[in-house]
Amino acid sequence: MRGAVCIVGVLLIVAGCSRYPRTAELLGTLERERLELTAEAHEPIIAIDVHEGEQVAAGARLLALSLGGMQSRLDQATARVSAAQQRLSELVKGPRAQQIIEARAASEAARSSFTTESNEFQRVQDMVQRNLLSHSALDQARARRDTASSSQRQAQARLDLLLEGTRREEVEQAAAALKQAEAALQEVRTSAERYVVRAPRAGRIEAIPYKLGEPPPVAAPVIVMLADATTFARVHVPQLLRGQFAAGTKVAVKVDGQPATFAGVVRFIASQADFTPYYSLTEEDRTRLSYLAEIDLTDPSAEALPTGVPVQVLQAQQ
Repeated sequence: MRGAVCIVGVLLIVAGCSRYPRTAELLGTLERERLELTAEAHEPIIAIDVHEGEQVAAGARLLALSLGGMQSRLDQATARVSAAQQRLSELVKGPRAQQIIEARAASEAARSSFTTESNEFQRVQDMVQRNLLSHSALDQARARRDTASSSQRQAQARLDLLLEGTRREEVEQAAAALKQAEAALQEVRTSAERYVVRAPRAGRIEAIPYKLGEPPPVAAPVIVMLADATTFARVHVPQLLRGQFAAGTKVAVKVDGQPATFAGVVRFIASQADFTPYYSLTEEDRTRLSYLAEIDLTDPSAEALPTGVPVQVLQAQQ
């Protein structure tokens, strides 16, 4: 009887140890950072410069959409900048010599006309005083003299304005208008540049969902690529082993089809368990929880491994 009790006790200890292992095999897959590059507008694809599986450098052109209505906005903004530049240049240079000569001639002509009309008014006034002309003739002569006087002042004011040149305030206003037009043009150009899809990082093209000539929906992925970065394994850590894993923990990773293991370092482990909050479970149920973890493979040879291959984290290195 005492022997049976001992055997039962040993079995319970073994069962307890099996429920709470210190180390275990963690399963997952090999991953790389996946980038989805989207369409800026609902416009046809006019160029595809890469093919699936191709290695591309950062900044390389991958695909281009038709500018469509954006081209009209670009043309309008360019025309506004050109007009603002010409206006500023005109104000900085000031009036041309021909304009000054013309204004001076107009001023002299207006002065001569005023002199003539003033003399005529004096003659008419003398004749009216001698009752040789009516008062209406005097009124007409006075009107012609006053009109000539106004024309003389106007012509002289125009000449003075041209001789003085452009005011500083006008030049500053024109310069501000030019900056505003250039800023608007740059904004439109920036929007137009998004119609050309470029690689944000070096990597490999995984998929091109749309064909040449197709208009993808706005924000739809048009290029899917895998970025060149540290290859990592995505695994799930059981709740019983959660305490053994933290950022920086060194592990050994076995990749299917590879004879050797690869060194790895845990770079991330989730603080929340998958699917079910821990506080809604019993102690036994909590042993079934798992935590998502990502493990960087530090061996340079891991860069050549294919994405999606199953992996096993074999052991923690102390």
